[in-house]
Amino acid sequence: MSRYTSILLAIVFLFTPYAQAAFVDLVAKIKPSVVGIGIHTPTSRPQNILRGTGFVIGNGQYVVTNEHVLPSLLDESLLQEMAVFVGSGKNAKVRKADIVATSSLYDLAILKISGPALPAMSLASADFYADGSYIAFTGFPIGAILGLYPVTHRGMIASITPTVIPAVSAEQISLKMLKRMRNPYLVYQLDATAYPGNSGSAMYDMETGKVVGIINKVFVQTTKEAVISNPSGITYAIPVKYLHQVLKENNINF
Repeated sequence: MSRYTSILLAIVFLFTPYAQAAFVDLVAKIKPSVVGIGIHTPTSRPQNILRGTGFVIGNGQYVVTNEHVLPSLLDESLLQEMAVFVGSGKNAKVRKADIVATSSLYDLAILKISGPALPAMSLASADFYADGSYIAFTGFPIGAILGLYPVTHRGMIASITPTVIPAVSAEQISLKMLKRMRNPYLVYQLDATAYPGNSGSAMYDMETGKVVGIINKVFVQTTKEAVISNPSGITYAIPVKYLHQVLKENNINF
């Protein structure tokens, strides 16, 4: 069977009633593991500011997101705290969160939350998923405006591509590009549209629900497309391979 025949059969399968029902069930299972990442300020209005998305892993007390989603500075005089928002809409609860690991190279952060454990997502193996693999992601696109209501998008892996494309001339090489060129790695380019607020969302296998990558709307794009005056709108994701690496380097075991 050719690759194109396999893809065609996969498309047909995805649109059968059985597949639709199975995916509906999968999304319902994943939603409780999807959390908001932001700032809680008890002395201000609004008290909560959403900056991005995260997802729960391991024993139910660890949360993964992008490093760039984390607040760079908290105002202690206002009693500001980094927070994880659990649930959706007006019923969402605030959980205090502590940073336990970060990776500037892979733009990943791991937090530990207070309170009872939450339903956790399972991580796929460190192997790369092939081009044409169908994926989905659930998060809070433009959540600061639209609110804490999880939204699911689906698409496929369009390509496995390096984080940095060599510049045409030396004048086009930024400091950020130079750092990435010293430590290049591969990311997923997606045939799917993510929005601000989706950063940190789990990208998962549509059949198993296992986390394949972490959506990155800002960090990869600004590095990879530094020579383009206007961003392309292409969505990228950090492969879960690098999350496994960060967990191992920081001795985070479940």
